[in-house]
Amino acid sequence: MVTGERAVGHTARVLVICQLDAYANSLKPVAIEQFLRKRGHEVRIVDAYYLSRASHSKNSFASKLPSPHPGKVALYAIEAASLLLTRRWKFGRHRLSYHLLVADHRLRSAILASSLPLDSFDLVICETPYDAGVLARCTTASTLYDCPAPWADEVYYDGRLTARQHAKLRRLELRIFEGVDHLAFHWESYTRYALDHCGISGHNLLTLNFGCTPSAARASFADPPRLVYLGNLSASFNDTPLLARLAASYPRIDVYGGPPPDPGLGLNYLGYAPSVDVLRQYQLGLVTCSHDALRQEGFSSKHLHYLSYGLPVLVPAWRRHLDLLQGSLPYTEQTFRSVIDAMSDQKSWQAASDEAYAQAVRLRWEKTLRPLEDLLANRESSADGAADYSR
Repeated sequence: MVTGERAVGHTARVLVICQLDAYANSLKPVAIEQFLRKRGHEVRIVDAYYLSRASHSKNSFASKLPSPHPGKVALYAIEAASLLLTRRWKFGRHRLSYHLLVADHRLRSAILASSLPLDSFDLVICETPYDAGVLARCTTASTLYDCPAPWADEVYYDGRLTARQHAKLRRLELRIFEGVDHLAFHWESYTRYALDHCGISGHNLLTLNFGCTPSAARASFADPPRLVYLGNLSASFNDTPLLARLAASYPRIDVYGGPPPDPGLGLNYLGYAPSVDVLRQYQLGLVTCSHDALRQEGFSSKHLHYLSYGLPVLVPAWRRHLDLLQGSLPYTEQTFRSVIDAMSDQKSWQAASDEAYAQAVRLRWEKTLRPLEDLLANRESSADGAADYSR
């Protein structure tokens, strides 16, 4: 059978468990689905974002109500308790988050395992730490945990764990890392971080970087440059106060995302972006991030969004490994204006834009997801070998 880009000897059945939110978590699962279907494989996506709800449609009122299923009612109660006890209560956030996170994690894996025929698939992929426990429930299916970022450290640096709780959550996460057949991270520097800090052996590592779809219509030069910021405005690791200070020093910054920020921050907030094509109106993309050890080694998915339109990307100078993302412009609060001023020169901007777009082409989904093709091809070869041996 020939479909998409190559002939497929055996059609694999692949399950992708994810949470399709309004941010970057929706991008990679869909890209994986499209990539594998082009190659003749059967792919099922399970969106666990509204796992506890009566409806999985975000536009339905029922998506705000609990499902009548007993396990999902319990999950809904945990989610409600998390909102009440940890969002605004500093003590609850720091001391109680661990217990709610672990309860949520275990209940999710039980619900998913009881409702999905896991072993009727050849490969089960999980794209979120909250649901990754379900991978331990597979018995014959191969498993791939495509981890966005080391979870225990992310939660710890977000102020939601004590040092002791951090160590316990790390141990839970390490069991998942070591127990799956294949382990990947959304960006290769997170793999290095996990090897150095999380105790993984590395025996099952797979490189499966985040990717993008380069736009056929690129951004164009304008003076003065307009800046765009996309992202979650409630996540502390995105450092919204830093964004506000930068906006105060350079007022031509438009902010898209959600939830709506505190009006006191003075941001030029424009809601959710109507489409990523809005990026064509700008000359520079902006990334902000916290200064902790994880984010220094980290990666922002919006970075590739910007590059895909040929936007040079302003990135905090404390973020490492920027050599992996050409078209990046390091800044500090003190140098922010001078970096922007340098991009007011058309030749300088065009050179940076060309570099950014070339990087996007090198990180297109068709290339970054290629290890999945090799993984399934190896599975096919192993299956053929086993069949030959049995004869």
